[in-house]
Amino acid sequence: MLISVPLLVGSLIELPLGLVAGQGRARHRLVLVGGAVVAGSLAAVAAAHSLTVLMIAFIAFFPASGAFVSLTQAALMDAAPERHQQRMAAWNLAGSAGAVGGPLVLAGVLAVGGDWRMAYLLLAAAAAAALAVAFFVSPSRGMSAAAPEVSADAELGRERGVDPPGSADPGAEDEEGSSQRPSVREALRALRQGGVARWVVLLEVSDLLLDVLTGYVGIYLVDVVGASPAEAAVAVAIRLGAGLAGDALFVVVARRVSGPAALRVSAISAVVLYPAFLLVPWLPAKLAILAALSLATACWYPVIQAGLYTSLPGRSGIAVFLSSAASFVGAVGPLAVGFIAQQAGLTWALAVLAAAPLAVLAILPTGSRSLFRRVKR
Repeated sequence: MLISVPLLVGSLIELPLGLVAGQGRARHRLVLVGGAVVAGSLAAVAAAHSLTVLMIAFIAFFPASGAFVSLTQAALMDAAPERHQQRMAAWNLAGSAGAVGGPLVLAGVLAVGGDWRMAYLLLAAAAAAALAVAFFVSPSRGMSAAAPEVSADAELGRERGVDPPGSADPGAEDEEGSSQRPSVREALRALRQGGVARWVVLLEVSDLLLDVLTGYVGIYLVDVVGASPAEAAVAVAIRLGAGLAGDALFVVVARRVSGPAALRVSAISAVVLYPAFLLVPWLPAKLAILAALSLATACWYPVIQAGLYTSLPGRSGIAVFLSSAASFVGAVGPLAVGFIAQQAGLTWALAVLAAAPLAVLAILPTGSRSLFRRVKR
């Protein structure tokens, strides 16, 4: 209940954030409100002594984190429209560092005799520190001074029928810093563009071999392979660590590689690596293949999310809305895997995920066959 109810209710509340946030100072204010609620909800979890308080705190956390995190991401994209892929690569690296650091923080707290409440208090303090930084630094402040350059990916999107910037003008803000907010109708109209819909579908298809697989790796190794819980924990650590290394590597090369071409090469690698992970019986070999798979798929999220922003130039609010809507619909993915596992076994359930890289290859835009692209000096 503490996982599913807040996720569903919070996702519904979060859904319209991209449309109502506006841009500039209006969006920045909503980011700050979201950060304050995030810090407060984490502190409330640490102090909770009943299921009701825990439930309310978790429900508040989900939409607040959407305002604090998703709108900050949109502001970063708006501030550098010609560098979407590079900024998403750095963003993804920060997220992976958090995914690896979280268990380490908990382990450190337990090692000094603390408990989960102390861990949540530390998270609340970290959120408050991030809020303080966000108060003084707004990623969108440089938007008005930035030249409206079009990246190579944007030019490629235009060739595929994606509309160039039209209604969204960063300079059309009023004195309060809020621009005209997009409507649901505009978002649905944008979704009918082939390029936009393709990136939205890719976001959820790719997640099957990203977060969904990560969530099932431990139980698969224990229940199917026969590994011990300690070995499964090592496997999850390898999964996260290799993903972090892959994210760091992609930050280095993101400026010089074509996103769609890199995604294509990665998906072809995953077509081979993932079935090998399921079929190889020897546990050390499985872990080595899992590490290689995590490295190979590290570019998926930053490339796809950057592609969505690039396909909607000047309309980052619509990109946030469509991402949130896709995530809400995509929440059935883990549920579907669990249902198949209950009916046919976890092996068959995870075997279904082998279709994910094939689907990525089928949905991926054509063109950009060259892995490396010419970089403007």
